[in-house]
Amino acid sequence: MSRQILAQPVDELRRDHTSIKWRLYPEDVLPLWVAEMDAAPCEAVVTAVAEAMRRADTGYAAPGRYAAQLASYAQAEWGWALDPQTAVQVTDVLTGIARLLEVLTEPGGPVIISSPVYNAFFTVIDSVGRRPVDAPLTDEGRLDLDVLADAFRRATADGGRAAYLLCNPHNPTGTVHTADELSRLAVIAREHGVQVISDEIHAPLVFGTSTFTPYLTVPGSEGGVTVTAASKAWNLAGLKAGLIVPGAEALATVKALHPFVSMGASHLGVIAQSAAWEGGRDWLRQLRSELDDNRHLLAELVAEQLPGVRLRLPEATYLAWLDCRDLGLGNDPAAVFRSRGRVALSEGPHFGPRGVGGARLNFATSPEILREAIRRMANCLE
Repeated sequence: MSRQILAQPVDELRRDHTSIKWRLYPEDVLPLWVAEMDAAPCEAVVTAVAEAMRRADTGYAAPGRYAAQLASYAQAEWGWALDPQTAVQVTDVLTGIARLLEVLTEPGGPVIISSPVYNAFFTVIDSVGRRPVDAPLTDEGRLDLDVLADAFRRATADGGRAAYLLCNPHNPTGTVHTADELSRLAVIAREHGVQVISDEIHAPLVFGTSTFTPYLTVPGSEGGVTVTAASKAWNLAGLKAGLIVPGAEALATVKALHPFVSMGASHLGVIAQSAAWEGGRDWLRQLRSELDDNRHLLAELVAEQLPGVRLRLPEATYLAWLDCRDLGLGNDPAAVFRSRGRVALSEGPHFGPRGVGGARLNFATSPEILREAIRRMANCLE
């Protein structure tokens, strides 16, 4: 590919996009909040969906192809030999997590998370009547295995069931958990009888400086479950389809899901995301290259224009965590940047206790928009 993927001007984005990212705030606000990219589409996906529409292939999704394409991609990219026959299609990753929590935990029971963590985790936990228990990341943004072990011990002390929602890679910090960290996590989860649910939706967006390790490939993870999709990497949130992949010891858990759970994936979503796994690798390689440039540009801009903000270079995703506690902007600096600077970021407190005083920025946009956003943010602090 030669055409830039992240190159659309802001006026075209406002004109052509009707999604919530570009419609929630007034037109003078630059939206760098929700996890949606300002990306030109992958042609393999466009072709697959257009051809399905032309032949009126718009019915209900059949199982099989989507999981097979994920298995092929996972083997080629990560050496993960998953069995597609055991995977279950679901509406999307969050729906899959919600249904798993219902069978793995009791009403009112604990679900451990590591904040700052994906804000929708809290919504999902609440939606199924469970309670979040925080085992925060270290100051370096990594899993704190000692804190996790203590949280697992306390969560299961009365003999009850508990689950841990692992964000792998981590959203919003962009941390890529190492094989050693995940192996140690598997050991303590097994020791305390905690079920690990690994959200790996950002796995294809790991930069070349890091190595992605699927949770189910580390020793002792056989009781875990992975939930994933192609939607984040190929910008297909509007074409819903997700997959639940059980470890060898979690087959019965997934079989315990009601059959209705497997009926929610969109047929066009399955077609689109299967095409992405199968034919979108060149597009993805270019996207990662552009995102790599953007993450370094963002780090330079923050260092030059927002010296009070602490930013650790993301190892994956297109999301950056801005620690703004030294700016004196209160618990929710995103509100200040939105009202004064007209830049919309994701509100830090929504990412859990460790999110207070921070904000999440989406850098999957053109360098021009990124530069303008940081300029506005810097100006509103003067």
